[in-house]
Amino acid sequence: MWISRRRLAEDLERWRGEGWVTREGEAYVRHDLLERRHGPGLPAVLAILGVVLLGFAAMSFVAANWQDMPRALRLAIIFAGLGGAYVAAAGLFVRGMESFAHAAILLGVAVFGAGIMLIAQMYHIEGHPPDAILVWALGALGAGVLVRSNPALAAAAVLFGVWSGWEIGLSNQVHWPLLAAAAALGLAFAFNRWWPGLHLVGILLTGWLIVTGYVIKGDAGHWAVTVIGLLTAAAAIVVSHRDRAASASSASASSASASSAYASDVAAVVLGYGMIAAFAGLWALQFHQRMDASAYVMLAAMTITLIVLVIHQGLALGYRGTVWLGYAGFSIEILALYVQTVGSLLGSSLFFLVAGLIVIALAALAWRLHRVEGEAAWEKSP
Repeated sequence: MWISRRRLAEDLERWRGEGWVTREGEAYVRHDLLERRHGPGLPAVLAILGVVLLGFAAMSFVAANWQDMPRALRLAIIFAGLGGAYVAAAGLFVRGMESFAHAAILLGVAVFGAGIMLIAQMYHIEGHPPDAILVWALGALGAGVLVRSNPALAAAAVLFGVWSGWEIGLSNQVHWPLLAAAAALGLAFAFNRWWPGLHLVGILLTGWLIVTGYVIKGDAGHWAVTVIGLLTAAAAIVVSHRDRAASASSASASSASASSAYASDVAAVVLGYGMIAAFAGLWALQFHQRMDASAYVMLAAMTITLIVLVIHQGLALGYRGTVWLGYAGFSIEILALYVQTVGSLLGSSLFFLVAGLIVIALAALAWRLHRVEGEAAWEKSP
């Protein structure tokens, strides 16, 4: 579901205030959309886990007896398993058992990948090994789009990540084709209107960006990761504040309000992953590169300032996930700095003294700005 429950609850309250929705209508909408459970239930989770176990069981059985089977029987087993999985999925869809149908599609994706490997082994096909993973990922992507299966698209995201990581490991170069794969995944998730898919694309791109920073020699790669992360986070913050201001000032167009909700939810996710990328770049510069004392202190101060600002924006915009990411990043940074400077107790105490003063100063500044904004809002009120 693209509009989050929080934003929909805010819009419902505003629509009722404008007289567009009655109190009774609001109660019906809340019951139907807000109180309804979304996401996989226990039967779906158990079905998918069972499919994974069946897939491993089938592959283990076939691998144990593969050499003793005639080649025609091997091919028959592969295609029968692939066709049987999708026929079962079609039957389950007809019966309304969608969770089990998606599990059967996931089984078909697993059989497709196993078939690629086993056929290559049978006919002694040699080539670039990651290409097999790419074909498997494209098959999963196609299945996810054609039958609108979110588990298949999630499997495609994992396979694209494995493919790109393998390519980078073999070549030790930046793997640009992953960007096209991530774009295709993003379009597929948008077509299916599956909100968690945005997180999978964010994880894929953020992981690729961080690994790319290590592929590029020297400090340039990590600085590039830091700058891209900062720009991404800054853009997300600007979009969030702009849409929030537009939503507050123009309450006449419901479609514009829905578009604003979409943009705000996307911006919340983008802010989190931008913060992760920037933090990872600064982390690598601090702890994986040789720096003199002044540069080290500057980078540590930058990292702490970034984390505090992200926490502040997360609180201001109501993005709880971003706030918790900031808390986690702050704890990791402080622990790493302590381990790095533990050899000198005086140096450690001096650093934590300076860091504490910086955080307190930022807290005072945030409090002052919040008070000024509150006084301005009070003066404008009738």
